Amino acid sequence: MKKILITGGAGFIGSHLIRLFVNKYPDYQIYNLDKLTYAGNLENLKDIEKMPNYKFILGDIVDGDFIMNLFKKESFDGVIHLAAESHVDRSITNPMEFIMTNIVGTVNLLNAAKYIWKDNLEGKRFYHVSTDEVYGSLGDTGFFYEDTAYAPHSPYSASKASSDHLVRAYHDTFGLPIIISNCSNNYGQNQFPEKLIPLFINNIRHNKPLPVYGKGVNVRDWLYVVDHASAIDVIYHNGPDGETFNIGGHNEWKNIDLIKVLIKVVDKKLGREPGSSEKLITYVTDRAGHDLRYAIDSSKLQNELGWTPSLQFEEGIEKTVDWYLENQQWLDNVTSGNYKKYYDEMYGNR
Repeated sequence: MKKILITGGAGFIGSHLIRLFVNKYPDYQIYNLDKLTYAGNLENLKDIEKMPNYKFILGDIVDGDFIMNLFKKESFDGVIHLAAESHVDRSITNPMEFIMTNIVGTVNLLNAAKYIWKDNLEGKRFYHVSTDEVYGSLGDTGFFYEDTAYAPHSPYSASKASSDHLVRAYHDTFGLPIIISNCSNNYGQNQFPEKLIPLFINNIRHNKPLPVYGKGVNVRDWLYVVDHASAIDVIYHNGPDGETFNIGGHNEWKNIDLIKVLIKVVDKKLGREPGSSEKLITYVTDRAGHDLRYAIDSSKLQNELGWTPSLQFEEGIEKTVDWYLENQQWLDNVTSGNYKKYYDEMYGNR
């Protein structure tokens, strides 16, 4: 039985990937390693937690001794590394946390994989999941390609860029079998509501202000999380060693336009006049180092491995809004306590 370690599996993207692998590959033993920080939620995996090929491990990738001992004990055949601090605002408030988790944590995993696989690399793979934010910012035109020069502008994107470089260095220097993907903004079910789409769905429902950075003209490419999980599956199993693949949703939206679409959909679902909640839009001071535009070219993934997104954005947004409106208890559980304190710190005094 092939043993696959997925780090950050209790988080947003990780939980969807865990579910896919556990259900699709019964002959794999899937290990979910997660620290269970504010964004890690085992409720996301209730439907598969008793499956015989699934095991949860509580642990911190920053603890090098723990990681090394875990690899010695389990002798994993593959690693899919998603565990990361990922919210730009938090990286501005506390850069060191991002440096430790995203850089030191990644190196700990690389060292453990290098040690445990040193005598036999056959069938082994270290898959590093990264972000399009490492490429920096685009103007009104153009796209990010796999060979686009890195130009990160926030502590978050700089820490992810560093980890990408280190993963490649372990391939080039030590021969570690690696692959990397850089994805655009994800949306969908179970996303922690500090991120734009779940935050705004929740605030529209409760008639709370919708904080929009600057003038809302920043552009992002949006990828449905289930499609991201399927892309990771394809890349992990079929991507050539040492390669990088960009994963995009082919859905560019200005923040303000996306917000107005959300407002119309949520208002309609709640029986309100569509667009009536636009009065909740509140423009706040722009984020420091806020990148203007991200846009992914994922033609390499499409042409070489045959992957394309399964959903158009409108259908994905409908599914996403329905899920959050139908799972208010989940939202209530994660929007209390520390989250409220954080929310007040980030947006309350703007």
